[in-house]
Amino acid sequence: MPLKYLLPEEQIPRHWYNIIPDLPSPPAPVLHPGTLQPVKPEDLSPLFPMPLIEQEMSAQREIPIPEEVRSALALWRPSPLFRAVALERKLGTRSHIYYKYEGVSPAGSHKPNTAVAQAFYNAKAGVRRLATETGAGQWGSSLAFAGQLFGLAVTVYMVKVSYEQKPYRRSLMRTWGAEVFASPTDKTNAGRAIRGQHPDSQGSLGIAISEAVEDAASREDTKYALGSVLNHVCLHQTVVGQEAQAQMKLAGEYPDVVIGCHGGGSNFAGIAFPFARDKMHGKQVRLVAAEPTSCPTLTRGIYAYDFGDTVKMTPVMKMHTLGHDFMPPGIHAGGLRYHGASPLVSQLVAAGLVEAVAYPQRACFEAAVLFASTEGILPAPESSHAIKAAIEEARRADAEGHERVILFNLSGHGHFDLGAYDQYLAGQLEDFEYPHEAIEASMKKLPDVG
Repeated sequence: MPLKYLLPEEQIPRHWYNIIPDLPSPPAPVLHPGTLQPVKPEDLSPLFPMPLIEQEMSAQREIPIPEEVRSALALWRPSPLFRAVALERKLGTRSHIYYKYEGVSPAGSHKPNTAVAQAFYNAKAGVRRLATETGAGQWGSSLAFAGQLFGLAVTVYMVKVSYEQKPYRRSLMRTWGAEVFASPTDKTNAGRAIRGQHPDSQGSLGIAISEAVEDAASREDTKYALGSVLNHVCLHQTVVGQEAQAQMKLAGEYPDVVIGCHGGGSNFAGIAFPFARDKMHGKQVRLVAAEPTSCPTLTRGIYAYDFGDTVKMTPVMKMHTLGHDFMPPGIHAGGLRYHGASPLVSQLVAAGLVEAVAYPQRACFEAAVLFASTEGILPAPESSHAIKAAIEEARRADAEGHERVILFNLSGHGHFDLGAYDQYLAGQLEDFEYPHEAIEASMKKLPDVG
């Protein structure tokens, strides 16, 4: 039985968990892109409403979730926790594998957990329009959905390669009333500059962020919304891990390892941060972030200050980075193609509290097909990295003669990614390992913060 049904709707968390008070040391300050001095709340006000700025900078461990937000979350939360018995049987493993399934949300991923919160706070502040970026389209569709709930217009700058690869994601956004543009566009100074230098640019999340930030900063009725990386985004996602803790308790087990795929860090933070609190208070649990070898931010990036976007308009954050000018290959896990990682996740990696692994594209699709053939759910390409990591953990445990309890976040379904599965099944997908030389070149362009 899926453990959702043992967890009534009134058990949707009433507070978001803020990990900052429990960190071994305070987070590094976020810097203003012009002065490279620590940002003040008023520096962020052109982009975000004050409640979100306060959450971004908060040191309060538990932050109440407004009832309006909980009511929206109740459309699909609590999301189910399943034990992957058929997958265990296929692997012949003694380990128990559990997955928290976030694909039950209206947009098909974990992203609405923060989209509804951000839309609520913006609408309450009198904002009429939101501008954002999206990679694979999961964030863009989630914000479009949330905009409908709270009466906000939404404009989405979608990375061009994903805009072309995933036409039904943009159809979903438009169905929910959003306007969607392939980035880089000719509608912003940032987009026109990139197109002038690289007429055939396939885009990147860094470029799309630059366009969305410019759009928001240039209009009084508009704010910017980000789907990953920032503290308040990770905060909103902790409903995932908190629910999972309650559901695992009902199952009578506690995980030896907790896994999430990693791009900017939001879905990994959502499943892992509540368990990281346990770990920092003495619980024996490993936390593993799984990313693509084509965008190895945590495994090969540098932990340093960098801009969050290509055109250097956003605040400067200390994070694992491949460089703000990173141009990713066109892998199908479009949500994992960001050059930087959440500062909070990066700090946990640097402190040795989180492990990071990287896998190539074809191995992840192989794991996704195995999962679909046993558990019946077609995973998003992003989520396939977590599945691959879970399978490897089970195989390693068997080889070592151990029995482990493994929990991973299945962050979304792959119903809009069938083109990618067609390519994989036809043997047309290629692996790509990001070259060391490209990372070295990008590191020379990091901001000099002393």
